Amino acid sequence: MDEVPGSLGTSASLALRLGQTIFSCASLFFMCLDVNFYGYTAFCFLVTIMGLMIPWSVTMGLVDAYSVFVKFPTRQPGVMIIIIVGDWVLSFLTLGAACSTASVAQLLIEARSPLCPGKICSRYSASAAMAFLSWFLSFASSLFNFWILPKL
Repeated sequence: MDEVPGSLGTSASLALRLGQTIFSCASLFFMCLDVNFYGYTAFCFLVTIMGLMIPWSVTMGLVDAYSVFVKFPTRQPGVMIIIIVGDWVLSFLTLGAACSTASVAQLLIEARSPLCPGKICSRYSASAAMAFLSWFLSFASSLFNFWILPKL
């Protein structure tokens, strides 16, 4: 079977999963530097989604690492469907959380809210940017895996 770069069991997929993990951890780190993030639902949503994205990306990264080092990709149709659905669901949740966080942070910056000084709101914006990067890698991974599904 032809190898699609970025599909499960390739080194490109391992790099995508590593990037997802790093950007999700960075997003969670920037959001949790302030103890008042729980005051806004959008920020809580981002923390929850990044809390789901990190274990998913680490687990899929371990599967990819095993497949790369053993040189035996595990591509069974049932497993691939679960991975594709998981990637799609988490990528769209990540996109929603990143968009809502970015819009609330921008609204607070524009309103010059006393609840969100410039430094804290810039951290929220950085967290949203990291979430967008995590979403991009997750969506790319799901598209690459979806590409090989008909070949199975």
